[in-house]
Amino acid sequence: MAAKYIKPTESELEILNIIWQKNTATVRDVHEELAKTKDVGYTTTLKLMQIMHEKGLVKRDESMRTHVYQAAVNKEKTQKHLLDKMIDSLFGGSSTQLVLQALGSGEQKLSDEELEKIQALLNDLRKQ
Repeated sequence: MAAKYIKPTESELEILNIIWQKNTATVRDVHEELAKTKDVGYTTTLKLMQIMHEKGLVKRDESMRTHVYQAAVNKEKTQKHLLDKMIDSLFGGSSTQLVLQALGSGEQKLSDEELEKIQALLNDLRKQ
């Protein structure tokens, strides 16, 4: 039986991204990162991380006075799951429509380096 997927909320994803980047983090570490871009209280961060622990999104090392958190979910698997759901719900299951929308919107200019990476990926896909 496959493990049940736990869908993180937008706020939980913000916290997971910080923990994925740092590998391990205390509530204070996460709170300080969040406070750089949004107005959030320490107790709100603490409560969210406690909920994430209860949901199984993060693990908590309680061996020291200050609890240290670590992601319990894989970043790539989480990204893939969320992307698959978005493709299904917003683009009718069409990855092509997603790519065309992302690249053709004109709102975000791609650098030459990004275009080269995309072209290399396309070339690799054609060879397969």
